[in-house]
Amino acid sequence: MGSFLPHKAYAHQTPLIDSQLRLPMVIALLSLCIAVIAIVRLKLSEKRLQQSEQKIRDSIIASGEVVWDWNLKTNKLERTNDYFFHTDPISKEIPPNKNSIHPGDLDQVKQQLEQHLKGDSDYFEASYRIKDTDGKWRWVLDRGQVTSHDKNKTPLRMTGTVKDISRIKSTQDRLNLLATCIENLTDAVAIYDSNLSLIEVNKRYLATFGGQASEHIGTQFNLPGYKQSYLNKLHQLLNKTGNWKEELKIVHDDKAFFFELSIDAIRCEKQVITHYIAVYSDISERKHAELQLQKMSNRDRLTGLPNRNQFFSNLKKLAVSKSHHALLVFDLDNFKKINDSLGHQAGDILLCRLANRLGKLTRQQDSIYRLGGDEFALVIAGTNDIHTITQTAKEFLVNIEKPFHMSGHELVITSSVGIVLFPEDGNNPEVLLKNADTAMYHAKQHGNRYLFFNDAMNRQAVKRLQIENLIRFGMKEDQFRVFYQPKMDVSTGQLIGMEALVRFITPTKGLISPAQFIPVAEETGQIVEIGRLVFDKACADVKDWLSRGLFNGRCAVNLSAKQFSQPDLARIIDNILKKHELPANFLELEITEGTVMHDPKDAIRIMNELNHIGIHLSLDDFGTGYSSLAYLKQFPLDTLKIDRAFIDDMGNEKGQNMVDSVVTIAHNLGLSVVAEGVENQHQVDVLRALNCEILQGYFYAKPLAKEQFEEFLIAEQKKFNSQAKGTSLTLVANES
Repeated sequence: MGSFLPHKAYAHQTPLIDSQLRLPMVIALLSLCIAVIAIVRLKLSEKRLQQSEQKIRDSIIASGEVVWDWNLKTNKLERTNDYFFHTDPISKEIPPNKNSIHPGDLDQVKQQLEQHLKGDSDYFEASYRIKDTDGKWRWVLDRGQVTSHDKNKTPLRMTGTVKDISRIKSTQDRLNLLATCIENLTDAVAIYDSNLSLIEVNKRYLATFGGQASEHIGTQFNLPGYKQSYLNKLHQLLNKTGNWKEELKIVHDDKAFFFELSIDAIRCEKQVITHYIAVYSDISERKHAELQLQKMSNRDRLTGLPNRNQFFSNLKKLAVSKSHHALLVFDLDNFKKINDSLGHQAGDILLCRLANRLGKLTRQQDSIYRLGGDEFALVIAGTNDIHTITQTAKEFLVNIEKPFHMSGHELVITSSVGIVLFPEDGNNPEVLLKNADTAMYHAKQHGNRYLFFNDAMNRQAVKRLQIENLIRFGMKEDQFRVFYQPKMDVSTGQLIGMEALVRFITPTKGLISPAQFIPVAEETGQIVEIGRLVFDKACADVKDWLSRGLFNGRCAVNLSAKQFSQPDLARIIDNILKKHELPANFLELEITEGTVMHDPKDAIRIMNELNHIGIHLSLDDFGTGYSSLAYLKQFPLDTLKIDRAFIDDMGNEKGQNMVDSVVTIAHNLGLSVVAEGVENQHQVDVLRALNCEILQGYFYAKPLAKEQFEEFLIAEQKKFNSQAKGTSLTLVANES
């Protein structure tokens, strides 16, 4: 047992020893665990920090920005993600990157940086140009802030970022330029949203429409004077096409403006309309000029009356409206005499005074026009009442005939009026005017009267036009021929001369009567060309017959009034004679009494010029018109021709006495006498008894073509030779 006592004691002390040994071990173990945990946590924090720093670095790199850190105490500047900075040395002056900044931007960068360092601004921000690694200037946005101070609040450290904004700056410059251009445009510009609500205007818009920008912003698109339905259609069209353009008249503050308005839609990337831009181009000055020009083009400069353009324009409007109206067209009878005698200036004054006189006669709804020359037109609107129309026509004729006192002269003129009705006489202005001219043409044949248009006039006008076209074609195709009618010596019965007569022969219509085409040719002036053709062909034929010994007389050619009035008539005829080498004494010109009595003094001058060349002159149709013996003795004539009307009347004593008087007058004036239209032996005998020297007519021969007349000449020559031979034999027999 005893042996068991020590063990008991030892057993009794063991727990205390264990606890003393176990506590430090636990503490050490716990410390180790804590350390391990701390180390793990530290590693994790470092890893997270590295990851965070990597993310920041990645973000900085991705952003393209340069991060900088500036130690103000050591003046050390560190940059991260520096891919474009030029490696110029750090400056000891502010800013530290002074050597890389554009000289033009340096002052403002320095000023803004100093303000922040002084504490006058919360942060530093500046846009400036900086030199890159290639030596080129780039625009950058530099931002920074002081991050630490010393105990005296002196900045010790500053960090920030630099961002390349070259592309943004270029875009901004372009936008600024565009904005400046729009702001300074001479056209008014307005920008609207997609609902056509106004959001921006330029200076010109305000100058044009007045007010401040705030008064216009937010208002809906509007065109003063135009209905909302028009604006709705405009908006629909813009949504459909994206653009619209029109010339408009806009009234603003009681002022009328003419604009060329163009509106264009602005679309986003998805092609959805976001805005509209409207440009108001003021064309008021141009429009006023156009209106003035239009007014001038629609007004006769001499009289101030509406002209031919306005006439057609107004008549078209009346025709479209189906309004009944009458058209009176009139011109002045023999107005040319006034121009020729007193001059064109006097004629112009007369037209102005006439226009003023007639303008006072028209009703308010009627219009008077000058169509050109001395031709006028009156449109009586809203009526086809014959009584009203005829009363107006009579009133016009009476007032036109009232004397005009000008330059010491009392001028009395008359007029001829043609009248048409709408729609009875035509359904458009062109037809109405044509028919009115036709009626006036018929009225002019009697003078100082009015005539309503009718179908018979139209048929005659159509026929006249056909003849005019035939003449034109005939001249081109050489369808005019010269026929000759012999003139015989009444005492010897021998050929003494002939008259050249024009004939118009067409392939389809055959011979066109001179009574049909000569009056038309006179009116159109074609007679001048026809007359020249007759002169040329007659001179050629006479020269041929003279050279062959078939003829030795004188060829008479008729001279029309228009030919006679040519200023260079003598020269024209002289040139034709020289062309064919024909002596002038073989040519005789027959001039009608009416032609020379139109202006006797001028006629004497022209006749003297012709006589000076050596051409014989004959007065045709003597006694059928207005004759003046006082002038007759002054005319340098060689022959007087008795009209066939007097020859036809010689069946009675009174008629013979009339012919006898004409022959006596001619002989007393020293003129030879030709009687035309001789058709029987009785007329020959009477004329021989009255001492008429030369006869012409069907009794001897009708007008003959060149070939036929040549045969006549040959026959006459044989007849003359035979008579001469017979006379010679008779003389020989008598001598025997």
